[in-house]
Amino acid sequence: MSDGLQELYQEVILDHNRRPRNFRLIAGGVTQEGYNPLCGDRVLVSMAIEDGVVRDVAFDGQGCAIAKASASLMTEALKGLTVAEAQERFAQFQSMVTSAHDEPPADLGKLS
Repeated sequence: MSDGLQELYQEVILDHNRRPRNFRLIAGGVTQEGYNPLCGDRVLVSMAIEDGVVRDVAFDGQGCAIAKASASLMTEALKGLTVAEAQERFAQFQSMVTSAHDEPPADLGKLS
């Protein structure tokens, strides 16, 4: 990773860790919990879906800077997408973080 890209990565992670976006729960929203038993990160994601569109998405929980920043970035990336688009974005992200790639996919924006 180039020095410039490394600095940008650190800047994005630190910013979203210090000032997480959508750090709250949505009353009456659909919720799902994620837990990493290896490090203790625990995140509860809540979504408000109307007419097949993610109208709002938020998270609560505790974890390391990368876990908190990832959840914050995810909430920004999913708002306003259709459920099908959100599922596709998830599949792209999951592929990126679980497979070897020379370059991250450009269409994932900051999630890359």
